Amino acid sequence: MLNYNGDIYYLKNFFRFAKKYKASALLGIAMLPLSIITSLLFPWLIIQVIDVHLVQGDMDDLWWYIFYLLAVLAINYVVDATYAYNLRKTGQYAITDMRSALFARVLKLPRSYFDNKPTGVTLSRLTSDLEAIGETFVQAIVGLVKDSINTIALLIMMLFINWQLTLVVLIVMPPVMYLTVYVRNRLRAMNLITRSSLARGIGFLQEVLLGVKTVQFYRAEEQVEQKYKNFNDEFLTAQKKANKYDAVLFAFISGITSITIALMIWYGSGLVLAQTLTLGVLIAFINTLEKVFVPIRDFTSQIAAIQRSFAAFEHIEELFVEPMEEDGRKLLSTEQVAPQLAVFHRLEFKNVSFRYTPDLPYVLKDVSFVLEKGKQIALVGSTGSGKSTIIRLIAKTYQDYEGSILLNGIELSEVSVDDCTHLFSLMMQDVYLFEESIRFNIALGNADISAAQVEQAGRYVYADNFIQNLPGGYDFCLDKNGTNLSNGQTQLISFARSVAQGGQVMMLDEATSSVDSITENLIQKAMQRLFSDKTVIAIAHRLSTIRHSDTILVLEQGEVVEKGNHQQLVAKQGIYAGLLSESTLSL
Repeated sequence: MLNYNGDIYYLKNFFRFAKKYKASALLGIAMLPLSIITSLLFPWLIIQVIDVHLVQGDMDDLWWYIFYLLAVLAINYVVDATYAYNLRKTGQYAITDMRSALFARVLKLPRSYFDNKPTGVTLSRLTSDLEAIGETFVQAIVGLVKDSINTIALLIMMLFINWQLTLVVLIVMPPVMYLTVYVRNRLRAMNLITRSSLARGIGFLQEVLLGVKTVQFYRAEEQVEQKYKNFNDEFLTAQKKANKYDAVLFAFISGITSITIALMIWYGSGLVLAQTLTLGVLIAFINTLEKVFVPIRDFTSQIAAIQRSFAAFEHIEELFVEPMEEDGRKLLSTEQVAPQLAVFHRLEFKNVSFRYTPDLPYVLKDVSFVLEKGKQIALVGSTGSGKSTIIRLIAKTYQDYEGSILLNGIELSEVSVDDCTHLFSLMMQDVYLFEESIRFNIALGNADISAAQVEQAGRYVYADNFIQNLPGGYDFCLDKNGTNLSNGQTQLISFARSVAQGGQVMMLDEATSSVDSITENLIQKAMQRLFSDKTVIAIAHRLSTIRHSDTILVLEQGEVVEKGNHQQLVAKQGIYAGLLSESTLSL
C-alpha cells in the first residue's frame, strides 16, 4: 500500500536538516523556472526555423535563429548544472548532519538498548542505510521534481500549439500512471525486505567476525556459511523481484514511447499532407515528445531509488524514535539534586524487585541492603542469581524497578544519568580497549584528565612498571581490543581508567575473574591502598577480592539468602561455605 503520510513525514525530517543550507537550496530552486523556459523555447524556435524560414525560403534571419537555438541549449545546460549542483550540495550537507545527529543519538540511547539489539543492526542503520539515502535520495528527488514540472509545462505548451496531437500523448498517459503507481507499491515492499535482510546479515557477519576463532576451533564454518547464505538468499530474492518490477516498467514506458511517436508520425503526416499542420510543428512535437517520455521513463529508476531511500528512512527512523534513557520520566532538576549528590554518602536498596520485561520472571526479588561511604560490599552467587543486575540498576542501565533505590536519600529513578554518573566508576570483566594509545584508553579523550593524572592512575594500580617498559610508554598504541597485551595487563589498564575517571564508588563486575593471581594481587593491593576512603561494590569469584569486604551478600535466584562478613558466613556453614568448599571463591 502507498504510505503518503509516512513519506511526507520522512521528507519533513530530511528538510529539517536541509533548512540550514537554504541559501544554496534557494539558488538551485531559482534555476528551475529558467530551466523550464529554455525547454519551452526550444520547440518554438524549431517551428520558427522550419515553418518561417526553411519552408518559406526566408534565409535572411535563419542564421540568427540557429544561433538562438545554440544559445538556448547552452543556457539550458548552465541552468540545469547550477540547479542540480546546488540542490545536491544541499542534500549531501543535510545527510552529513543527519549522520552526525544519528550517531550522537545512538551514543545517548539507553544501555539496555545495546543489550537487546544486535550491534550489527545498529551499524547497518549508521552505514548502509545512510549511504542509501546519501547516494540516491537527493539525486532522485532533484531529478523527479524538475522532470515532473518540466513535463507538465511541455504538455501545456503542446496543447496550445496543437491540441489534436497532444491528445495522442494524453491517451496513453492513464495506463502509464497506473502502472507507475502499482510498481511503486511493489518496490516499496521489496526494498523494505532487502534493507531488513541486509541489516540482519551485517549483524550476523559482525558477530561471526568477532567470534571467528571460536568458529574455526570448533569447525563450525559450514553451519555459519549456511546461515549467512540464508540472509544473502533472502536479500537476493527480494532484490530480484524489485529488479523485475523495475525492468517491466522501464520496458513498458520505452514501448509506449515508441508507439506514441509512431502514432504521432502517422497521424501528423496525414495532417501535413492535408495542409492542416505544418512540418515544423510536427517535428517540434516529435522532439518535445521525447522530452516528455524520457523523464517518464526515468521515473522508474527515480522511483526505485526513492523507494530504496524511504525504506532506509524507515529503518533510520527507528533510531530517532527509540525512547531515550529517561524519556517520559519525571526527574528532579540538576539544581535540586546537585548539592545532595556532590559527594557520595549512602546507597540503599529497599525491597527492590526487577524483571527485564513484564512477561519474564523476576531476576531480583525483594532485595535490601545498605552501602555506606568507605565500605565494601561483595556480591556472590551462581550464574543468573542477579549479581550483575544489581550493578546495572545502580548504573541506571535499567530503571523500571519495583521498590526503592535511594542515593543519598534521593530516589534513583528521579535522578538523571548526567547528575549521578560522576559518583560511580565501573570496571567490567569484559574490557574493551580502543586502537589508540594507552594514554587515550585511560583518559578516554577527556580533556579534563591531564597526562600527569593518567600516569598517576597507572601508578595507583601498579600498571606503571609494565607500561614504562613498552615502546613509547603511555603513548604505546594498542592493537584492536589490546591484543598486543596480556589479559592481566588489559585489566590493569581498565582499572587505571576507572581510577582516572574519578568515581567515588568503584563497581567491579567480576573484574578479576580472568586474570592471573599476580595481577589480581596488584589490583587488590591498589584497592586496599587507595580506596580506604571510597566505596566498593564488587562481584567476584575469588576469595582474595571479597574476603575483606565489610558485607557479603549471597544471592540465589534473585534473592539475598545470606548476609554478613567472611568470618560470619563461614561460621554459618551455609551456601557461602559451600561455595568455598567447591573452590569457586578460592585462589
